[in-house]
Amino acid sequence: MPDADLTKRILKAVDDGFDDEVAFTAELTRVPSLRGREAPAQDLMARAMRDRGLTVDRWKIEVDDIKRLPGFSPVAVSYDDAWNVVGAHRPKRATGKSLILNGHIDVVPTGPLDMWSSPPFEPRVSGGWMYGRGAGDMKAGLAANLAALDALGRLGLEPAGDVYVQSVVEEECTGNGALACLQRGYRADAAIIPEPSGDRLGAAQVGVMWFQVKVRGRPAHVAYAGRGANAIEACFPLVKALHELEEHWNAEKHPAFAGHDHPINFVLSKIVGGDWTSSVPSWCTFDMRIGLYPDMDLADARRQVEQCVSEAARKDPFLGNSPPEIVYHGFQAEGYVLQEGTAAEALLAHCHQAVFGKALEKRAGTGTADARFFGLYAGIPAMVYGPISNDIHAYDERVDLESLRRVTQTIALFVVDWCGVAAP
Repeated sequence: MPDADLTKRILKAVDDGFDDEVAFTAELTRVPSLRGREAPAQDLMARAMRDRGLTVDRWKIEVDDIKRLPGFSPVAVSYDDAWNVVGAHRPKRATGKSLILNGHIDVVPTGPLDMWSSPPFEPRVSGGWMYGRGAGDMKAGLAANLAALDALGRLGLEPAGDVYVQSVVEEECTGNGALACLQRGYRADAAIIPEPSGDRLGAAQVGVMWFQVKVRGRPAHVAYAGRGANAIEACFPLVKALHELEEHWNAEKHPAFAGHDHPINFVLSKIVGGDWTSSVPSWCTFDMRIGLYPDMDLADARRQVEQCVSEAARKDPFLGNSPPEIVYHGFQAEGYVLQEGTAAEALLAHCHQAVFGKALEKRAGTGTADARFFGLYAGIPAMVYGPISNDIHAYDERVDLESLRRVTQTIALFVVDWCGVAAP
Protein backbone atom coordinates (compact mmCIF):
# COMPACT_ATOMS: atom_id res chain seq x y z
CA MET A 1 0.00 0.00 0.00
CA PRO A 2 1.19 3.56 -0.68
CA ASP A 3 2.03 5.68 2.37
CA ALA A 4 -0.73 7.60 4.12
CA ASP A 5 -0.07 10.86 2.30
CA LEU A 6 -0.06 9.32 -1.18
CA THR A 7 -3.12 7.24 -0.33
CA LYS A 8 -5.00 10.38 0.66
CA ARG A 9 -3.93 12.14 -2.52
CA ILE A 10 -4.96 9.21 -4.72
CA LEU A 11 -8.42 9.02 -3.13
CA LYS A 12 -8.90 12.75 -3.62
CA ALA A 13 -7.70 12.53 -7.22
CA VAL A 14 -10.41 9.94 -7.94
CA ASP A 15 -12.98 12.21 -6.31
CA ASP A 16 -11.78 15.18 -8.34
CA GLY A 17 -12.38 13.27 -11.56
CA PHE A 18 -15.53 11.44 -10.56
CA ASP A 19 -17.94 13.73 -12.41
CA ASP A 20 -15.97 13.00 -15.57
CA GLU A 21 -16.09 9.28 -14.83
CA VAL A 22 -19.86 9.38 -14.44
CA ALA A 23 -20.20 11.38 -17.64
CA PHE A 24 -18.08 8.87 -19.54
CA THR A 25 -20.13 5.97 -18.16
CA ALA A 26 -23.25 7.70 -19.46
CA GLU A 27 -21.61 8.36 -22.82
CA LEU A 28 -20.77 4.66 -23.17
CA THR A 29 -24.23 3.61 -22.05
CA ARG A 30 -25.85 5.73 -24.77
CA VAL A 31 -24.23 3.53 -27.41
CA PRO A 32 -26.35 0.37 -27.92
CA SER A 33 -23.47 -2.09 -28.15
CA LEU A 34 -25.56 -5.19 -28.72
CA ARG A 35 -24.00 -8.28 -30.23
CA GLY A 36 -22.70 -7.49 -33.69
CA ARG A 37 -23.15 -3.75 -33.10
CA GLU A 38 -20.28 -3.06 -30.70
CA ALA A 39 -17.97 -1.22 -33.12
CA PRO A 40 -19.18 2.37 -32.40
CA ALA A 41 -18.72 1.85 -28.66
CA GLN A 42 -15.29 0.37 -29.30
CA ASP A 43 -14.43 3.44 -31.36
CA LEU A 44 -15.37 5.53 -28.33
CA MET A 45 -13.15 3.40 -26.09
CA ALA A 46 -10.26 3.64 -28.55
CA ARG A 47 -10.52 7.44 -28.62
CA ALA A 48 -10.62 7.60 -24.83
CA MET A 49 -7.51 5.45 -24.59
CA ARG A 50 -5.68 7.43 -27.24
CA ASP A 51 -6.57 10.71 -25.52
CA ARG A 52 -4.84 9.36 -22.42
CA GLY A 53 -1.65 8.59 -24.29
CA LEU A 54 -2.14 4.84 -24.36
CA THR A 55 -0.93 2.88 -27.36
CA VAL A 56 -4.13 1.60 -28.98
CA ASP A 57 -4.43 -1.82 -30.56
CA ARG A 58 -7.78 -2.26 -32.33
CA TRP A 59 -8.30 -5.48 -34.27
CA LYS A 60 -11.05 -7.63 -35.72
CA ILE A 61 -11.34 -11.05 -34.16
CA GLU A 62 -10.63 -13.87 -36.58
CA VAL A 63 -12.24 -17.16 -35.63
CA ASP A 64 -9.48 -19.12 -37.36
CA ASP A 65 -6.95 -17.54 -34.98
CA ILE A 66 -8.66 -18.77 -31.82
CA LYS A 67 -10.83 -21.77 -32.67
CA ARG A 68 -8.20 -24.31 -31.63
CA LEU A 69 -7.30 -22.62 -28.34
CA PRO A 70 -8.47 -23.84 -24.93
CA GLY A 71 -11.60 -21.99 -23.89
CA PHE A 72 -12.93 -21.33 -27.39
CA SER A 73 -16.71 -21.41 -27.76
CA PRO A 74 -18.40 -22.21 -31.08
CA VAL A 75 -19.68 -19.23 -33.03
CA ALA A 76 -23.10 -19.05 -34.70
CA VAL A 77 -22.91 -15.43 -35.90
CA SER A 78 -20.64 -13.39 -38.13
CA TYR A 79 -17.50 -11.80 -36.68
CA ASP A 80 -17.18 -9.40 -39.60
CA ASP A 81 -17.64 -6.45 -37.23
CA ALA A 82 -16.31 -7.91 -33.98
CA TRP A 83 -13.56 -5.60 -32.72
CA ASN A 84 -11.39 -5.73 -29.61
CA VAL A 85 -9.56 -2.68 -28.26
CA VAL A 86 -6.55 -2.67 -25.94
CA GLY A 87 -4.82 0.45 -24.67
CA ALA A 88 -1.28 -0.23 -23.48
CA HIS A 89 0.76 1.81 -21.03
CA ARG A 90 4.42 0.82 -21.21
CA PRO A 91 6.81 2.86 -19.04
CA LYS A 92 10.21 3.77 -20.34
CA ARG A 93 11.75 1.61 -17.66
CA ALA A 94 9.46 -0.99 -16.12
CA THR A 95 10.26 -1.50 -12.45
CA GLY A 96 6.86 -2.66 -11.20
CA LYS A 97 4.59 -5.61 -11.85
CA SER A 98 2.28 -5.67 -14.85
CA LEU A 99 -1.51 -5.54 -14.79
CA ILE A 100 -4.51 -6.21 -17.03
CA LEU A 101 -7.61 -4.08 -16.48
CA ASN A 102 -10.27 -5.93 -18.44
CA GLY A 103 -13.90 -5.19 -19.27
CA HIS A 104 -16.48 -6.03 -21.89
CA ILE A 105 -18.34 -3.56 -24.10
CA ASP A 106 -21.16 -5.86 -25.27
CA VAL A 107 -24.58 -5.71 -23.68
CA VAL A 108 -27.59 -8.02 -23.75
CA PRO A 109 -30.89 -7.14 -25.50
CA THR A 110 -33.32 -4.83 -23.74
CA GLY A 111 -36.53 -6.82 -24.03
CA PRO A 112 -39.82 -4.89 -24.53
CA LEU A 113 -39.09 -1.19 -24.18
CA ASP A 114 -42.41 -0.47 -22.49
CA MET A 115 -41.23 -2.47 -19.49
CA TRP A 116 -38.50 0.08 -18.75
CA SER A 117 -39.25 3.12 -16.62
CA SER A 118 -37.08 5.16 -19.03
CA PRO A 119 -35.45 4.38 -22.40
CA PRO A 120 -32.61 1.89 -21.82
CA PHE A 121 -30.07 3.73 -23.95
CA GLU A 122 -30.85 7.14 -22.50
CA PRO A 123 -28.97 6.91 -19.20
CA ARG A 124 -30.40 8.82 -16.27
CA VAL A 125 -29.22 9.39 -12.70
CA SER A 126 -31.74 9.18 -9.89
CA GLY A 127 -31.27 8.55 -6.18
CA GLY A 128 -27.55 7.88 -6.55
CA TRP A 129 -28.03 5.29 -9.31
CA MET A 130 -27.35 5.46 -13.04
CA TYR A 131 -29.99 3.63 -15.04
CA GLY A 132 -29.50 2.15 -18.51
CA ARG A 133 -28.73 -1.06 -20.33
CA GLY A 134 -25.07 -1.81 -19.76
CA ALA A 135 -24.58 0.89 -17.13
CA GLY A 136 -23.84 -1.79 -14.56
CA ASP A 137 -22.84 -4.69 -16.78
CA MET A 138 -20.31 -3.37 -17.34
CA LYS A 139 -19.68 0.07 -18.78
CA ALA A 140 -19.22 1.57 -15.33
CA GLY A 141 -16.39 -0.94 -14.87
CA LEU A 142 -14.77 0.10 -18.15
CA ALA A 143 -14.95 3.72 -17.02
CA ALA A 144 -13.45 2.80 -13.64
CA ASN A 145 -10.42 1.20 -15.30
CA LEU A 146 -9.64 4.41 -17.15
CA ALA A 147 -10.54 6.67 -14.22
CA ALA A 148 -8.12 4.84 -11.93
CA LEU A 149 -5.29 5.70 -14.31
CA ASP A 150 -6.63 9.24 -14.67
CA ALA A 151 -6.23 9.71 -10.93
CA LEU A 152 -2.51 8.98 -11.16
CA GLY A 153 -2.16 11.36 -14.08
CA ARG A 154 -3.86 14.09 -12.11
CA LEU A 155 -1.01 13.80 -9.59
CA GLY A 156 1.68 13.83 -12.26
CA LEU A 157 2.34 10.10 -11.90
CA GLU A 158 2.12 7.02 -14.10
CA PRO A 159 2.37 3.28 -13.44
CA ALA A 160 5.93 1.95 -13.32
CA GLY A 161 4.77 -1.37 -14.78
CA ASP A 162 2.98 -2.34 -17.97
CA VAL A 163 -0.80 -1.83 -17.84
CA TYR A 164 -3.16 -3.18 -20.50
CA VAL A 165 -6.65 -1.70 -20.53
CA GLN A 166 -8.84 -4.15 -22.44
CA SER A 167 -12.31 -3.55 -23.89
CA VAL A 168 -13.55 -6.81 -25.36
CA VAL A 169 -16.61 -8.12 -27.14
CA GLU A 170 -18.42 -11.47 -26.83
CA GLU A 171 -18.31 -11.72 -23.04
CA GLU A 172 -22.06 -12.21 -22.84
CA CYS A 173 -22.14 -15.17 -25.21
CA THR A 174 -18.76 -16.88 -25.71
CA GLY A 175 -15.85 -15.07 -24.05
CA ASN A 176 -13.99 -15.24 -27.34
CA GLY A 177 -13.05 -11.57 -27.06
CA ALA A 178 -10.94 -12.19 -23.95
CA LEU A 179 -9.53 -15.32 -25.56
CA ALA A 180 -8.46 -13.22 -28.55
CA CYS A 181 -6.51 -10.95 -26.18
CA LEU A 182 -4.53 -13.95 -24.99
CA GLN A 183 -3.98 -15.08 -28.58
CA ARG A 184 -2.76 -11.55 -29.32
CA GLY A 185 -0.06 -12.00 -26.70
CA TYR A 186 -1.31 -9.88 -23.82
CA ARG A 187 -0.09 -11.26 -20.49
CA ALA A 188 0.41 -9.69 -17.07
CA ASP A 189 1.15 -10.56 -13.46
CA ALA A 190 -2.48 -10.03 -12.43
CA ALA A 191 -5.85 -9.00 -13.83
CA ILE A 192 -8.77 -7.04 -12.41
CA ILE A 193 -12.21 -7.26 -14.03
CA PRO A 194 -14.66 -4.74 -12.51
CA GLU A 195 -17.79 -6.72 -13.31
CA PRO A 196 -20.75 -5.84 -11.06
CA SER A 197 -19.78 -7.95 -8.04
CA GLY A 198 -21.38 -5.84 -5.31
CA ASP A 199 -18.15 -4.43 -3.82
CA ARG A 200 -17.00 -8.01 -3.27
CA LEU A 201 -14.34 -10.26 -4.73
CA GLY A 202 -15.65 -12.80 -7.20
CA ALA A 203 -13.64 -15.76 -5.97
CA ALA A 204 -15.48 -18.45 -7.95
CA GLN A 205 -17.79 -18.72 -10.93
CA VAL A 206 -19.74 -21.53 -12.52
CA GLY A 207 -19.14 -22.81 -16.00
CA VAL A 208 -21.79 -22.08 -18.60
CA MET A 209 -23.01 -24.06 -21.59
CA TRP A 210 -25.46 -23.05 -24.31
CA PHE A 211 -27.23 -25.52 -26.56
CA GLN A 212 -30.29 -25.92 -28.74
CA VAL A 213 -32.60 -28.93 -28.93
CA LYS A 214 -34.20 -29.34 -32.33
CA VAL A 215 -37.35 -31.46 -32.56
CA ARG A 216 -39.09 -32.58 -35.73
CA GLY A 217 -42.76 -33.53 -35.61
CA ARG A 218 -45.30 -34.65 -38.21
CA PRO A 219 -47.56 -31.97 -39.70
CA ALA A 220 -51.29 -32.39 -40.10
CA HIS A 221 -54.40 -30.27 -40.46
CA VAL A 222 -55.74 -29.51 -37.00
CA ALA A 223 -59.04 -31.09 -37.94
CA TYR A 224 -57.12 -34.38 -37.95
CA ALA A 225 -54.63 -33.54 -35.23
CA GLY A 226 -54.34 -37.15 -34.10
CA ARG A 227 -52.61 -38.02 -37.34
CA GLY A 228 -49.79 -35.62 -36.61
CA ALA A 229 -47.04 -35.30 -34.00
CA ASN A 230 -46.84 -31.93 -32.26
CA ALA A 231 -43.20 -30.87 -32.19
CA ILE A 232 -43.82 -28.05 -29.71
CA GLU A 233 -45.59 -30.23 -27.15
CA ALA A 234 -42.95 -32.92 -27.61
CA CYS A 235 -40.42 -30.49 -26.15
CA PHE A 236 -42.18 -30.28 -22.80
CA PRO A 237 -41.05 -33.67 -21.42
CA LEU A 238 -37.53 -32.98 -22.68
CA VAL A 239 -37.40 -29.72 -20.73
CA LYS A 240 -38.80 -31.49 -17.67
CA ALA A 241 -36.09 -34.15 -17.90
CA LEU A 242 -33.37 -31.50 -18.20
CA HIS A 243 -34.64 -29.77 -15.07
CA GLU A 244 -34.40 -33.12 -13.27
CA LEU A 245 -30.75 -33.27 -14.33
CA GLU A 246 -30.36 -29.73 -12.96
CA GLU A 247 -31.59 -30.86 -9.55
CA HIS A 248 -29.26 -33.87 -9.65
CA TRP A 249 -26.27 -31.61 -10.26
CA ASN A 250 -27.31 -29.23 -7.49
CA ALA A 251 -27.55 -32.16 -5.08
CA GLU A 252 -23.92 -33.05 -5.78
CA LYS A 253 -22.69 -29.79 -4.17
CA HIS A 254 -19.30 -28.09 -4.57
CA PRO A 255 -17.19 -26.57 -1.77
CA ALA A 256 -16.79 -23.23 -3.56
CA PHE A 257 -20.57 -22.82 -3.60
CA ALA A 258 -21.35 -23.99 -0.08
CA GLY A 259 -23.24 -20.76 0.59
CA HIS A 260 -25.63 -21.33 -2.32
CA ASP A 261 -28.68 -23.58 -2.05
CA HIS A 262 -29.09 -23.72 -5.83
CA PRO A 263 -25.96 -22.61 -7.71
CA ILE A 264 -26.67 -24.64 -10.87
CA ASN A 265 -29.42 -23.17 -13.03
CA PHE A 266 -30.86 -24.60 -16.24
CA VAL A 267 -32.85 -21.88 -17.99
CA LEU A 268 -35.17 -22.44 -20.94
CA SER A 269 -34.33 -19.14 -22.56
CA LYS A 270 -35.95 -19.25 -26.00
CA ILE A 271 -38.41 -21.42 -27.88
CA VAL A 272 -39.61 -21.15 -31.48
CA GLY A 273 -41.67 -23.53 -33.54
CA GLY A 274 -44.51 -24.11 -35.92
CA ASP A 275 -45.60 -22.30 -39.06
CA TRP A 276 -49.38 -22.00 -39.01
CA THR A 277 -52.00 -21.78 -36.28
CA SER A 278 -54.27 -24.33 -37.97
CA SER A 279 -51.51 -26.88 -38.53
CA VAL A 280 -49.96 -29.35 -36.13
CA PRO A 281 -46.43 -27.93 -35.77
CA SER A 282 -43.79 -29.99 -37.51
CA TRP A 283 -40.75 -28.39 -35.88
CA CYS A 284 -39.63 -26.74 -32.67
CA THR A 285 -36.27 -25.52 -31.36
CA PHE A 286 -35.59 -24.51 -27.80
CA ASP A 287 -32.47 -22.88 -26.37
CA MET A 288 -31.16 -23.63 -22.91
CA ARG A 289 -28.42 -22.15 -20.78
CA ILE A 290 -27.04 -24.44 -18.10
CA GLY A 291 -24.52 -23.91 -15.30
CA LEU A 292 -21.90 -26.40 -14.22
CA TYR A 293 -19.44 -26.59 -11.36
CA PRO A 294 -15.74 -25.74 -11.64
CA ASP A 295 -13.64 -28.82 -12.44
CA MET A 296 -16.61 -30.38 -14.24
CA ASP A 297 -15.49 -31.75 -17.60
CA LEU A 298 -17.33 -30.10 -20.48
CA ALA A 299 -17.39 -33.27 -22.55
CA ASP A 300 -18.91 -35.17 -19.64
CA ALA A 301 -21.51 -32.44 -19.13
CA ARG A 302 -22.47 -32.70 -22.80
CA ARG A 303 -22.66 -36.48 -22.49
CA GLN A 304 -25.04 -36.20 -19.54
CA VAL A 305 -27.21 -33.66 -21.37
CA GLU A 306 -27.38 -35.86 -24.46
CA GLN A 307 -28.18 -38.95 -22.42
CA CYS A 308 -30.90 -37.06 -20.54
CA VAL A 309 -32.57 -35.87 -23.75
CA SER A 310 -32.20 -39.25 -25.42
CA GLU A 311 -33.78 -41.15 -22.53
CA ALA A 312 -36.69 -38.71 -22.34
CA ALA A 313 -37.23 -38.95 -26.11
CA ARG A 314 -37.33 -42.76 -26.03
CA LYS A 315 -40.38 -42.58 -23.76
CA ASP A 316 -42.31 -40.70 -26.43
CA PRO A 317 -43.92 -42.90 -29.14
CA PHE A 318 -42.98 -40.49 -31.92
CA LEU A 319 -39.62 -39.12 -30.68
CA GLY A 320 -38.42 -42.64 -30.00
CA ASN A 321 -38.22 -43.08 -33.76
CA SER A 322 -37.39 -39.44 -34.56
CA PRO A 323 -34.76 -38.44 -31.98
CA PRO A 324 -34.09 -34.76 -31.25
CA GLU A 325 -30.89 -33.10 -32.40
CA ILE A 326 -28.68 -31.17 -29.97
CA VAL A 327 -26.59 -28.31 -31.31
CA TYR A 328 -23.98 -26.52 -29.20
CA HIS A 329 -23.43 -22.83 -29.88
CA GLY A 330 -22.14 -19.98 -27.77
CA PHE A 331 -20.80 -20.65 -24.29
CA GLN A 332 -18.75 -23.76 -23.70
CA ALA A 333 -17.20 -22.24 -20.60
CA GLU A 334 -15.43 -23.96 -17.75
CA GLY A 335 -15.92 -22.82 -14.18
CA TYR A 336 -13.15 -21.01 -12.35
CA VAL A 337 -12.00 -20.68 -8.76
CA LEU A 338 -9.46 -18.00 -7.87
CA GLN A 339 -6.39 -19.52 -6.27
CA GLU A 340 -6.26 -18.55 -2.63
CA GLY A 341 -3.37 -16.73 -1.02
CA THR A 342 -1.96 -14.84 -3.99
CA ALA A 343 -0.18 -11.54 -3.48
CA ALA A 344 -2.66 -9.87 -5.82
CA GLU A 345 -5.67 -10.94 -3.76
CA ALA A 346 -3.99 -9.88 -0.51
CA LEU A 347 -3.22 -6.45 -1.93
CA LEU A 348 -6.73 -5.96 -3.30
CA ALA A 349 -8.15 -6.84 0.12
CA HIS A 350 -5.82 -4.31 1.76
CA CYS A 351 -6.78 -1.55 -0.71
CA HIS A 352 -10.47 -2.32 -0.27
CA GLN A 353 -10.10 -2.09 3.50
CA ALA A 354 -8.43 1.31 3.15
CA VAL A 355 -11.30 2.66 1.03
CA PHE A 356 -14.38 0.96 2.48
CA GLY A 357 -13.24 0.66 6.07
CA LYS A 358 -14.19 -3.01 6.20
CA ALA A 359 -12.85 -6.38 5.10
CA LEU A 360 -13.25 -7.50 1.52
CA GLU A 361 -15.94 -10.16 1.28
CA LYS A 362 -15.79 -13.00 -1.21
CA ARG A 363 -18.61 -14.28 -3.36
CA ALA A 364 -19.15 -17.31 -5.54
CA GLY A 365 -21.00 -16.23 -8.65
CA THR A 366 -23.66 -18.38 -10.29
CA GLY A 367 -22.88 -16.72 -13.62
CA THR A 368 -19.64 -16.57 -15.55
CA ALA A 369 -17.12 -13.86 -16.46
CA ASP A 370 -13.96 -13.62 -18.51
CA ALA A 371 -11.75 -14.28 -15.45
CA ARG A 372 -11.57 -17.95 -16.43
CA PHE A 373 -9.43 -17.22 -19.49
CA PHE A 374 -6.69 -15.53 -17.51
CA GLY A 375 -6.83 -17.90 -14.56
CA LEU A 376 -7.24 -21.23 -16.32
CA TYR A 377 -5.32 -20.74 -19.55
CA ALA A 378 -2.63 -18.16 -18.76
CA GLY A 379 -1.86 -18.65 -15.07
CA ILE A 380 -2.81 -15.05 -14.28
CA PRO A 381 -4.64 -14.36 -10.99
CA ALA A 382 -7.88 -12.83 -12.27
CA MET A 383 -10.01 -10.96 -9.74
CA VAL A 384 -13.61 -10.00 -10.45
CA TYR A 385 -14.15 -6.88 -8.39
CA GLY A 386 -16.72 -4.24 -9.26
CA PRO A 387 -19.53 -2.01 -8.03
CA ILE A 388 -23.04 -2.71 -6.82
CA SER A 389 -25.41 -3.06 -9.76
CA ASN A 390 -29.03 -4.15 -9.72
CA ASP A 391 -31.23 -5.80 -12.35
CA ILE A 392 -28.46 -6.57 -14.83
CA HIS A 393 -29.94 -8.41 -17.85
CA ALA A 394 -33.34 -7.15 -16.63
CA TYR A 395 -35.47 -4.01 -16.81
CA ASP A 396 -34.11 -0.82 -15.23
CA GLU A 397 -30.53 -2.05 -14.96
CA ARG A 398 -28.58 0.39 -12.79
CA VAL A 399 -25.26 0.96 -11.04
CA ASP A 400 -24.71 2.51 -7.61
CA LEU A 401 -22.53 5.57 -8.20
CA GLU A 402 -21.14 5.77 -4.66
CA SER A 403 -20.09 2.15 -4.96
CA LEU A 404 -18.49 2.93 -8.33
CA ARG A 405 -16.52 5.80 -6.78
CA ARG A 406 -15.11 3.60 -4.03
CA VAL A 407 -14.31 0.71 -6.35
CA THR A 408 -12.42 3.14 -8.59
CA GLN A 409 -10.45 4.35 -5.58
CA THR A 410 -9.60 0.76 -4.66
CA ILE A 411 -8.39 -0.01 -8.18
CA ALA A 412 -6.30 3.16 -8.23
CA LEU A 413 -4.60 2.23 -4.94
CA PHE A 414 -3.97 -1.27 -6.28
CA VAL A 415 -2.30 0.12 -9.41
CA VAL A 416 -0.05 2.35 -7.32
CA ASP A 417 1.18 -0.50 -5.14
CA TRP A 418 1.19 -3.34 -7.67
CA CYS A 419 2.78 -1.47 -10.55
CA GLY A 420 4.61 1.22 -8.61
CA VAL A 421 4.57 4.82 -9.82
CA ALA A 422 6.99 7.14 -11.49
CA ALA A 423 7.04 10.57 -13.09
CA PRO A 424 6.19 10.47 -16.82
